[in-house]
Amino acid sequence: MLGLLAVLTASAQFDPQMGQYMYLQAAYNPAAVGEGDLMKVAGMHRMQYVDITNAPMSTWFSFSSPFVIGKTSHGAGVRFLNDRYGLFTTQSLYAQYAYRQKLGKGYLSAGVDLGFVNVGFKGDSVNLSKMGDDYHETNDEAIPTGSKSGMKFDMGIGVYYCTPVWWVGLSYSHLTRPKIDWSDGTTGVQQIVTLAGTMYATGGYRFRLKNYKEWVLTPSAMLMSDFKSWDLNLTLMCDYKDRYRWGLGYRILGSVNILLGIDIISGLQLGYSCELPTNKLLLESYGSHEIYLAYGFDILKPKRTNKYKSIRYL
Repeated sequence: MLGLLAVLTASAQFDPQMGQYMYLQAAYNPAAVGEGDLMKVAGMHRMQYVDITNAPMSTWFSFSSPFVIGKTSHGAGVRFLNDRYGLFTTQSLYAQYAYRQKLGKGYLSAGVDLGFVNVGFKGDSVNLSKMGDDYHETNDEAIPTGSKSGMKFDMGIGVYYCTPVWWVGLSYSHLTRPKIDWSDGTTGVQQIVTLAGTMYATGGYRFRLKNYKEWVLTPSAMLMSDFKSWDLNLTLMCDYKDRYRWGLGYRILGSVNILLGIDIISGLQLGYSCELPTNKLLLESYGSHEIYLAYGFDILKPKRTNKYKSIRYL
């Protein structure tokens, strides 16, 4: 007689994506924290596939600042993510640190994320009786029947190089591959969710038009992969007077993105994007919508000026 222990395993692929990734790079790469010479408070909220029940919804928040110790340059901050996708929820909080070294016309940085991630499941919202097929059992022990959650330590690393004209970065999230165990011993099923590590590669370049110096074109890209699957974002932004901007983006997995933004006052930036799927999801939803708000400031050296200054490229 063999005693068998059933095991339910799930692997989360990719952290929630944002269409305006170029403005909140420390969300994916800790080496980008503290970039520039201003403290920065930033937040982004994304509603994906609006009008579809239990569609993903994500909120990011971060605070970062550069600082100097002796003759060395550093960056530090915190970031928070609240993500809902179907009956799953994720909350994560990380402390970020980056060491910055002057190299050529820019800075080369190496950084680390240290924090905790909590993954939950609303099992009390599952109703298999509505499925109406022979495949789903009404009492499936592999599916939690009540609300579940678990927390684990998490870590990410990255490198980043940035000049006033171009930037490039490489990072890896969930280096520890956190395993969230929801098992409670009441069933013969071991319920485990593993957060797969994800590699992110980003880059961009600013072209100031020679005969129209108030206009800047900024192509950028972000490649992400868990080495089993991959996705690629391509974006082209147009800036006017370093204050007004608009652009278009394309995601290989199936969407186009329309981006708008403005620097409202010195240091205060507002952005919006509308992402439309290029598949049948377009017929079922109103697309994905994202709003971004950030403020850069220097409490040590306040400057009284009415000049608009973008906090994106500092």
